[in-house]
Amino acid sequence: MRAVTAPTPGGVDALVVEDRPTPQPAPGEVLIRVTAAGVNRADLLQRQGLYNPPPGGTDILGLECSGDIVSVGEGVTDLQPGAHVCALLTGGGYAEYVSVPAGQVATVPVGISLTDAGGIMEVACTVWSNVFMMGKLQHGDTLLVHGGASGIGTMAIQLGKAFGARVIVTVGSEEKAAFCRELGADVTINYREQDFAEAMKESGEQADVILDIMGAKYLAANVSVLATAGRLVVIGMQGGTKAELNLGALLTKRAAVMATSLRARPVAEKSAIVSAMVAQVWPLITDGTVRPVIHATYPLEDVRQAHQVLEDSSHSGKVLLTV
Repeated sequence: MRAVTAPTPGGVDALVVEDRPTPQPAPGEVLIRVTAAGVNRADLLQRQGLYNPPPGGTDILGLECSGDIVSVGEGVTDLQPGAHVCALLTGGGYAEYVSVPAGQVATVPVGISLTDAGGIMEVACTVWSNVFMMGKLQHGDTLLVHGGASGIGTMAIQLGKAFGARVIVTVGSEEKAAFCRELGADVTINYREQDFAEAMKESGEQADVILDIMGAKYLAANVSVLATAGRLVVIGMQGGTKAELNLGALLTKRAAVMATSLRARPVAEKSAIVSAMVAQVWPLITDGTVRPVIHATYPLEDVRQAHQVLEDSSHSGKVLLTV
């Protein structure tokens, strides 16, 4: 089968399409013929040699996909060959076939295409596990999302609004700000023109939950805009890994800082996240309240171009590879 790897870490030129053996499903797994795979920033980090697969994981890139089940391993009874599904992966999505634990697979929700479903599992599971399961966002809370026009950001806006939150986002252009407002964002802050913390303080805004992709660069500012008992959930380190934390400010607000990742969690944890997310999010997709936001699709052979789009941050929503 065709598959994408990065044998030597580097820029987009490090990506190669090569022949690999077609995997077979182990007990408890299903084999999927891939239709589409989502491109995520974690894939860029892996290509650069900064985010290696967990022990035993494949070096083929790709953390989510959609497609048809070809075969099932021993013990799998609730999924059958021919089913249209999408999956949360540890790796392997940038390929014609991928095997994955059955608990990390869900049938495609009614109302979206099989191709578009290739970009929904990673963002939906990330937002559900971090904003709702860990951050405990409630109706009437204020949610601050950094990178509002990203794949994760566009899902966070929609889910936040669907569950009755006020949503504030940071973006890098007025075009992206307008796009986020169309999705339902109540407040947009262009971080290239304003300091988001100062802008929020001037308007009297505080955040009950913050979904942060920047890490060190935004730590102090994030804590400064947390509401009493607020929750800061860090899921990325685009702004660095080390910063000074004012514990006094955190203590005064009785607030919490949490940092999580999804990829390296045990199968049982990821399966539980998928199950909880599907129960809550799939009905919202079916009735049209939430939709996958797709910026562009590229054939697998154009994977370098797809990575460049994310590298340039020129996208709004998800970038997909079609197989």
